[in-house]
Amino acid sequence: MPDSVNTVSTSANAATGGIAVPPVARVGDSLAHVATPALLLDLDVFEANVARMASRAAAHGVAVRPHAKAHKSVTIAREQMAAGAVGICCQKVTEAIPFVNAGIGNIHISNEFVGEARVALAVAMAARVALSVCVDDVRQVAPLGKAAQRAGVRIAVLPEVDVGQGRCGVDSTHAVGELIDAIDHYEGLRFGGLQAYHGSAQHIDSWDRRRDTARRAADRASAYVRFLDARDIACPVVTGGGTGTAEFDIESGVYTEIQPGSYVFLDGHYGSLEWRDEWRFRHGLFLASTVMSTAREGIIVCDAGLKSVATDSGLPRFWSSQQAGTPHYRTASDEHGVLELASPAEDSSAWLGEPILLVPGHCDPTVNLYDRYVAVRHERVEGLWPIEARGLSQ
Repeated sequence: MPDSVNTVSTSANAATGGIAVPPVARVGDSLAHVATPALLLDLDVFEANVARMASRAAAHGVAVRPHAKAHKSVTIAREQMAAGAVGICCQKVTEAIPFVNAGIGNIHISNEFVGEARVALAVAMAARVALSVCVDDVRQVAPLGKAAQRAGVRIAVLPEVDVGQGRCGVDSTHAVGELIDAIDHYEGLRFGGLQAYHGSAQHIDSWDRRRDTARRAADRASAYVRFLDARDIACPVVTGGGTGTAEFDIESGVYTEIQPGSYVFLDGHYGSLEWRDEWRFRHGLFLASTVMSTAREGIIVCDAGLKSVATDSGLPRFWSSQQAGTPHYRTASDEHGVLELASPAEDSSAWLGEPILLVPGHCDPTVNLYDRYVAVRHERVEGLWPIEARGLSQ
């Protein structure tokens, strides 16, 4: 790992005689020496999760284009590319900037965007990488086409079709045809295929219902492909799907590539879904915390609250510690996490200063709270990986 990512820059503080912010950890540290709260990445689990998704998709001839909105890390994107990914997805235009600058050569903006500044940024990216973008309104096409033409670049444009999400995407073959005609009007654009993503399908608890919903989404996507075939329009890519439906999407015969993101971590929400064993990924992302107060019987208070973990998909789950017992994370405030012990009368004093690990409920917004991952193997820090796209949401 580059040394530059292993310490916090303190040159400005040193020059003024100020107090430097200590690094969250150093390579070689044991977990006991990691400053908390910190975002831990178990490298053995991470590598196994990446390899599993890559091999299962490859076995069906389907490409993997992982979603970088989950991890926002150039290092992780490179690991995914090394495992065979064809490129990455980004959800916002600015989110793609660190990946472009790092040399990730194939990027799909899997979301619509409007406005002169964003169009100009996309065109600038297209001069450096193979860029594809989504549209669901002909009014999004013209500004992009004119700007691309002036700059002498070519951008692949994918009409987004609504396959059940009810959010973005057109819902008729007529609208798809209009979008393709608008794309064909500009030399700087080319029809790149279809975006067919069903986000809410990823989070259905029941395996059977998740499978059935994914199949209906694939059927809807297939209807658009048949429409294009009837017009002698080749559809080179049908992209969509995610962690929750990947196993169904790669077997559908419709999707040519999938866009899973959370599989590298398996957060608490995804971990709570019903899975078949061959598709159950492992938890690899943890929140390292420390018990800082045991003033009340039956209660321990850790230093990981709302500023440390997203709670939109549920509170974090206690994972492990050296102390006996499995406390239940009950409430979160700004700087505190309150966990209940097994009995309200239990003496909590032995927990004071105890390091604990938590599984965040939703990895994407939790990652966005941190500057770096503390990458660990066998309870030793192996590296500190920057989260370069943190906060890039424009």
